[in-house]
Amino acid sequence: MIQALQLLLSLMILIVLHEMGHFIPAKLFKTRVEKFYLFFDPWFALFKVKRGETEYGIGWLPLGGYVKIAGMIDESMDKEQMKQAPQPWEFRSKPAWQRLIIMLGGVTVNLLLGIFIYWMVLLAWGKQTLPLENVQYGVACDSLALKMGLKDGDKILSVDNKYVEGINRVPLTIILDQAKSIQVERDGQKIDIPVKEENISEMMSAQKTFVTPRYPCYVDSVDPKMPAFAAGLKKGDHIIAMNGVETPFYNDVVRNAQANKNKTVELRLVRGKDTTSLNTTISKDGLIGFIVDADMERFFKIRKIDYSFFGALPAAVAEGWEKIVMQVKTFSVIFSVKGAHKSLGGFYSIAKAYAPVWDWQVFWTFTAFLSIVLAFMNLLPIPALDGGHVMFLLYEMVTRRKPNEKAMEYAQYAGMLLLLALMLYANTDWLRR
Repeated sequence: MIQALQLLLSLMILIVLHEMGHFIPAKLFKTRVEKFYLFFDPWFALFKVKRGETEYGIGWLPLGGYVKIAGMIDESMDKEQMKQAPQPWEFRSKPAWQRLIIMLGGVTVNLLLGIFIYWMVLLAWGKQTLPLENVQYGVACDSLALKMGLKDGDKILSVDNKYVEGINRVPLTIILDQAKSIQVERDGQKIDIPVKEENISEMMSAQKTFVTPRYPCYVDSVDPKMPAFAAGLKKGDHIIAMNGVETPFYNDVVRNAQANKNKTVELRLVRGKDTTSLNTTISKDGLIGFIVDADMERFFKIRKIDYSFFGALPAAVAEGWEKIVMQVKTFSVIFSVKGAHKSLGGFYSIAKAYAPVWDWQVFWTFTAFLSIVLAFMNLLPIPALDGGHVMFLLYEMVTRRKPNEKAMEYAQYAGMLLLLALMLYANTDWLRR
């Protein structure tokens, strides 16, 4: 529920400001805006009010929003209006350069908004990175990483013999650069782990972590409803073994707990300067019933950069540019790697990217990312998107001839059908997983 609410708030912010990007230049150029809606309103609206010539409202279908500009072929497909003689206040009566500015307004706002949010996030929280060389305990691998040939404890050195800025960027680098190998240090030796094309598509589709830093298992808090609480497990306990099997790291504890579902186990732990043991029952889900102390600064040397007000701006621009490049590479992967299209996700996948608790840093960082993505996607030359309108306008400006209105109408239908099909496919991702 918290993740869904965060997604809804992000969408509301991004949609309203995107549509404002069209609304404001339209008003400046004295173009009539008939409707301004947050979310779509087929058949009825949750709320609407008319102020001047514009009806403002909130629809019930949270798949986007729109402004209906008079004299424009858009998603409203208002054919009757287009049959009338052009009026001076209509979009089609304005010079091409004004129409181009109106159409680029939403994309421009989303791009600038993304950079602005990154600017504020960097100013407020700075930037933290865990460099590969500081992951002194090596990595913990999920099932896909193990299948590829990685092992728990491997120290990742590079991807395709190129340095990666931080441990959290390794999976993304493998996917976007369509990597062929990963270099790791294992038992003091450098080893090449090959990456196959099928591994990349699996990484895109998998709802897993791939690799995470290994760290010791210290208890942060214990669920009072679980047997471990009654058994005496306490905050600060360092779990080092389970049923006589050493568990030096948190992932070892998790793996052993999963292997002992519904069983009573002996936990050996260090409490203060003493070593002690206790018996507890593992739940049917393989849980002991505690939250681990995952404070990375306790276990690793984190590289942190704090920014001044003006120093954060170029860093924010760099973040925005990086996300645009990332989108271009993502498209390349989807169209060139077999099976990668299966990774397309909808609102469910997006919501899962937010923190399960309300975390403003995560919220604003991801909202900035979505704003950049929305700018990029809307600029694609697909009819029904802003980029489709821009494509026709550029054609008109170059050839000095307006595109045939009937052709634009059919293109709008085709674009809408394509987008609906893509949205339907993306939002059934939870069925494909």
